[in-house]
Amino acid sequence: MRAERRLVVTVCPREPGVVVLPVEHCGRRRRLDARAVRAALEALVAARGLGDRVRVREACAGGCAADGPNVSVEIFAAPPPGARPDSVAVGWKTYVYSLPALDCLAAILDENLRASRRA
Repeated sequence: MRAERRLVVTVCPREPGVVVLPVEHCGRRRRLDARAVRAALEALVAARGLGDRVRVREACAGGCAADGPNVSVEIFAAPPPGARPDSVAVGWKTYVYSLPALDCLAAILDENLRASRRA
């Protein structure tokens, strides 16, 4: 059985710098600062109909010592139908200084929404 996940993706708006990568797989490479990263992630969430599973927010994502943009992801178990979501993270991943290593920005959602196998 697969466990569904929900995500809270945090983008720090205060860090200067840009990353150059496509938003979608096989897309055109774009220069993205922190605001553009957040806007692109929000657009991906909307286009994919993931609003009930993914929230994108502005806050400190860590790594304040060098140029970003920086992103962190909190991973939560999705609640059963009709239940309220809890606030206990089951995982966490950071993209502090590592966004340029991704093949595209959408990989943040793709990597972290993959359901994990239950024992």
